[in-house]
Amino acid sequence: MSGEFTETPQHPIGSGFGHGSTAMEVVEGLDLTGKTAIVTGGYSGLGLETVRALASAGATVTVPARRLEHAQKVLAEAGLADAVEADALDLADQASVRAFAARYLDRHDTLDILINNAAIMASPEHRVGPGWEAQFATNHLGHYTLVNLLWPALLASGNARVVSLSSTGHKLSPLRFDDINFTSGYDKWRAYGQAKTANSLFAVELDRLGRDSGVRAFAVHPGGIMTELQRHLPKEEMVTAGWMDAEGNLREGFKTPEQGAATSVWAATSPALAGMGGVYCEDCDIAEPTNKESPLARYRGVDAHAIDRADARKLWELSAELTGVNAFG
Repeated sequence: MSGEFTETPQHPIGSGFGHGSTAMEVVEGLDLTGKTAIVTGGYSGLGLETVRALASAGATVTVPARRLEHAQKVLAEAGLADAVEADALDLADQASVRAFAARYLDRHDTLDILINNAAIMASPEHRVGPGWEAQFATNHLGHYTLVNLLWPALLASGNARVVSLSSTGHKLSPLRFDDINFTSGYDKWRAYGQAKTANSLFAVELDRLGRDSGVRAFAVHPGGIMTELQRHLPKEEMVTAGWMDAEGNLREGFKTPEQGAATSVWAATSPALAGMGGVYCEDCDIAEPTNKESPLARYRGVDAHAIDRADARKLWELSAELTGVNAFG
């Protein structure tokens, strides 16, 4: 199939959905019976709503979880225990990623949908593995290894999609190739921004590598949502940032978890995206490149550094070197 697929323009396609759409609305009328899906972090916040929507459409969903017993309890309370399989996975631990992937491949021949949803945000400086900065290691390297190890199942699907959750956080920092692990001058927001840029660039390069085999990849900004992702942020910091007022009321424009899950689910399932990939999406459509002159430039569109194809390839090569894993090497 070499050469069959071409690059997708970074431009909206008029999906018919938008900022206020919910994950359930996106899957309405879709039949995912017989489809397999993995949603990392699918037991809290928008991850749980992503799982709920996919399962409601008939998909068999696996939820990898760092806190397995907690995840099982949450899924049972949500009425999803019969439709969802939870398994142990710590994305910050490469050995844990390898063990999960091996167990999944033992149980499943194919993987149709992989949503890399789990993340940490603006955490205090922390090192994992061989001294990797924790946000880059967890949000990017863990998912990089997971996708590469699950490549046989994605390939066997013949029509798989991988969704990588980025955010407008990518606007805070490009890739710092000269000091990827912040060995000096750690800043929690720049580190988060770099990780979210990496999530977007990962989708760009994975789509290039996989599209001729029928595996397409998308990066997604879910929107502003108040979830456990903010666990490291004191209320005072969120008030100063303008996310909420002193009484804790969220500013206009924030989404519910049901709305926040919609773009991930749309990218993973929409028939309108057939034959497309390698683009950054927001509000249930392909996003426009950032308009630097717009007063909304901080919150809308995708910055050039997050979809740069040369940097995407460079990041892939670096990730392969760091992890020792490369399905395409």
